[in-house]
Amino acid sequence: MNLYDDAPRFLWAGDSAVVIQFGSDISPLLASRVHRTTRALETGNLPWLVEVLPSYRSVLAEFDPRLISPTAALDALRGIVKAIDAPDCLGVDEANIENNVVTIPVCYGGQFGPDLDDVAAHTGLSPGEVIALHSEPLYLVYMIGFTLGFPYLGGMSPRIATPRLATPRTVVPAGSVGIAGNQTGVYPSASPGGWRLIGRTPLRLADPSADPPCLLRAGNRIRFVPVDE
Repeated sequence: MNLYDDAPRFLWAGDSAVVIQFGSDISPLLASRVHRTTRALETGNLPWLVEVLPSYRSVLAEFDPRLISPTAALDALRGIVKAIDAPDCLGVDEANIENNVVTIPVCYGGQFGPDLDDVAAHTGLSPGEVIALHSEPLYLVYMIGFTLGFPYLGGMSPRIATPRLATPRTVVPAGSVGIAGNQTGVYPSASPGGWRLIGRTPLRLADPSADPPCLLRAGNRIRFVPVDE
């Protein structure tokens, strides 16, 4: 029995990968299905599975056609998703939220958050109010993308939503915490970027030589905690 309104779609991406699409919107409920499916695939001891890539609304599963036929792979993926959507699997994410929380210390404003005052001016709030609103939510990591370890987060207060910079910076320091529209995120490495920088964390979010290379993963929750310089 599937308790969700939207039945998943299974779409071919070439001849050795399938996109499992769960819907067309961005929501915690849809993300829950994406993240549970990702975990089931990654922990399922499937020798034919090459890579699993979750996004906001779908999971791409790449398989080795030398080890399994496309038809068999599709059947296996359908069976895994059906089991994930079964009634007795619901509520697992909610029960384990606290076990997935990553605390990220942030020094807001000053040299580490040069755009904090601009965000405050745009929103009509004080810098302290922006910091309080930004550090209050428990954010959901919907997906990792753009660059190694960059988290796409959900849960930011719409009261601090601020447009991107008209002209992006050529270099954003690693660890910078920014706002772009109604999103917030953390730059894991130095790179160009147009997000409004409101703070910086000393945590290293990405290390290509480490295992795993990313501190965060889709399905984590993160909490920003203000710290002084």
